[in-house]
Parts: sequence; C-alpha cells; structure tokens
Amino acid sequence: MTAAQAGAAPARSGVRYPPPLAFAIPFVVAWLLDRVNPMPLVGPDRRLVISVAGTVLGALGIGLASWAARTFRRAGTAVNPFEPSTALVQGGPFRFTRNPMYIGLTVLYLGLTLLVNSFWPVMLLPISLAAITLTVIRREERYLSSKFGAAYDDYRRRVRRWL
Repeated sequence: MTAAQAGAAPARSGVRYPPPLAFAIPFVVAWLLDRVNPMPLVGPDRRLVISVAGTVLGALGIGLASWAARTFRRAGTAVNPFEPSTALVQGGPFRFTRNPMYIGLTVLYLGLTLLVNSFWPVMLLPISLAAITLTVIRREERYLSSKFGAAYDDYRRRVRRWL
C-alpha cells in the first residue's frame, strides 16, 4: 500500500517538469513564428515606448518571483516543486496570491513580449497559462491540501489562486 492509499500525504507535489518551461517553450515557439511571419505589436515610431514598458514589466516579474522565492527560503521550505514542502507559506507576496512565482513569470513573459515587439507571444500566452494551471498548480494544490489539511484549505479560501 502506498502512502497516498494509506491516507498519508504524498512526499512530493507530482509536478513533472520545471514550471518555467510552461512559459519558455511557448515563448520560444512564438519568437520562431515571428521570424517566419513577423507580426509586430507597434511600428518603429513606438518601439522605444514598448521597450521601456517591456523592461519595466520584466523587472517587476523577476522582482515578484524573487520575492516569493526569498519568502520560501526564509520559511525553510523548498522553492523547487520536485522537493517536499515543509511549511505552508502565507506571508510576503503569498498574502495576496497563492502563486506569486507564476504571476511573476507571466509578467516577465509579457515584458519580453513587448521587448521582442511581437503579437505571437500574446497569442501563445493562453497555452502557458493553461499548462501551468492544469499540470502544475492543480497538482501543487492537491499536494498542499493533503499535506497541510485544514490550514491549507482555509488559506485557499482566503487567498486567490491568481489575483
């Protein structure tokens, strides 16, 4: 009988790939599509504006994901979803969203989209969001619920998945 069958929490979340790949792969595909069939967001006269906006968004995304990772480390729990969680983190950016790292990656993705000035990444972003939700977040939520029980369920009721 496995731990899950015996009612014990699984040792790990069951996430099968590094979550940043859910964003990186569609972005690279979008970038390649843009090389074949360019679809700029703006013309050359607005390029500076979206480059500045892209840089700001990229920095905000990295900052949010880094803040969340530091919050995990301070709590003494793993940032890596392949390792077991040892604490239910509810402070820092986790007060506002259950997934600040994935929001940070989404904001970074949007910033890079502006920097490459292509509509293709916008069209593929829903694939990233669906992949991260269906194959990462839902697994993590099941794992955390089984590991932390009522404390996680209460947290999940109080704090939104995204924003």
